[in-house]
Amino acid sequence: MMIGVMLCVTVLIAQSIFAEGFAGTRPAERSSRRVSFAPKTSSTSLNGLLQDLSDFLSIGGGGFGDACVMGDESIMSPKAHGTSETPVQSNLRWDCDKETADRICNYNRHYAEYRGYFVETSFPQYLKTAGEEGKEITFYDSNTGKPLFVAPKGRSVEEFYKESQVHGWPSFRDSEVVWENVRCLPNGEAVSVDGTHLGHNLPDATGNRYCINLVSAAGNPE
Repeated sequence: MMIGVMLCVTVLIAQSIFAEGFAGTRPAERSSRRVSFAPKTSSTSLNGLLQDLSDFLSIGGGGFGDACVMGDESIMSPKAHGTSETPVQSNLRWDCDKETADRICNYNRHYAEYRGYFVETSFPQYLKTAGEEGKEITFYDSNTGKPLFVAPKGRSVEEFYKESQVHGWPSFRDSEVVWENVRCLPNGEAVSVDGTHLGHNLPDATGNRYCINLVSAAGNPE
């Protein structure tokens, strides 16, 4: 019972920080408004907060289960373009904003696109069409074009979309992660092997749930 309560607390706090911590541009504003980071909601970073809670629950440091492939902090070391070698692609899918994507992917460890951002892009229609055609969707790294996630797997398009919509960000399960190209750090941060910040693993009662910024996984195939 206590573990379940604390997992819920983890999710709620992280959602709050995600929703308030980053000022992105809405589609109607993209041509005139620059994207900027908003101040943190507290002096405690999201990474630190999640690490403390993970330590308390003993889920950090490789404790996310055998399906989750762990990585270490060296993946996110400084490179030619922030934490990556290259900037985001210029023609991101689903009308994702390039400037927002570059800031989140390459110069960020704690912030996210605003809650519900993905609903305001062309992604929902793309997902609906894929569902009608019985196709899975491959999500590619916005920097490198490497595959990161393939969804939905083991559930319907409607179930995938409902979970993502309720949480506020595209949400993937272990079986939907392309582990060749994705790692989870001990504090729950989800990253690509090339240093792209993707989002965070926020487990719920059914297991690992990777809550991912659409702008981080909107690339075109390499």
